[in-house]
Amino acid sequence: MFGGVHGDNETKVYKELCQSVEEWIEIYQKDGEPLPAATARKEYSGKFVVRVGKDLHKTLSVEALRHGESLNSYCINLLRVERALYGKNKGMQRNSGKGRKRTSSRNH
Repeated sequence: MFGGVHGDNETKVYKELCQSVEEWIEIYQKDGEPLPAATARKEYSGKFVVRVGKDLHKTLSVEALRHGESLNSYCINLLRVERALYGKNKGMQRNSGKGRKRTSSRNH
């Protein structure tokens, strides 16, 4: 189940996907856990707060000035570039001079 659902036959893939979802719902119910909140029709404000620490805040601010951009515009551009790279290299780690190594750690 963790390998994902994929294939060339759209009908078969859809049926397998539905089966997988049903199995996960059963697991949540057996464990007494609530299902994750739906995101399909959620509207996003376009704003979120990220705590980055003083040093990174300073570095990003200086870089934004060097590029003649506001801090907000500079960070948006960084996120867009990173998102595009992620789409091309999903799951791969980048070790170039400008890139940052991805880690699986979620403890911040």
